[in-house]
Amino acid sequence: MSIKFIQTMELKENTYPLGARPDVTKPHPDFLKELGEEGIRKMVSRHYDLMRESGISHLFPPTDDEFEKAKLRSSDFMIQICGGPEYFNQNRGRPMLINRHAPFAITAEGREIWLSCYKQALLETKLPEHLIESFWNYINVFSAWMMNTK
Repeated sequence: MSIKFIQTMELKENTYPLGARPDVTKPHPDFLKELGEEGIRKMVSRHYDLMRESGISHLFPPTDDEFEKAKLRSSDFMIQICGGPEYFNQNRGRPMLINRHAPFAITAEGREIWLSCYKQALLETKLPEHLIESFWNYINVFSAWMMNTK
């Protein structure tokens, strides 16, 4: 089943060289206020479901149970980044995401797929464009930090 995009805005991906560490700006606090924790969890779940069907599905847990745990960890992180409770820190410790992602080969192409899946999940939210752009600007830069393979 295909879900139609709610938004028609264009979100562009920035290009960064491997090893780039551009400045990251967290999403506007109203992103969490408007979408709520449950809304962020639904958006992250949608993102993961899209990735499970993508060319980078091999980077994610193969079992349903582990896949759901990955969704939970990621949504905890996004809630925290958006100004919510520190669920990620409480359950996993400090993010240290570059180290956590080091065992996985994350290429520029993989980043593009990850962002493409997020773009779809994000555009399906019923948020004002400025809040969507705020979150997009965060993940667009944040994702460059995770690239570790040519």
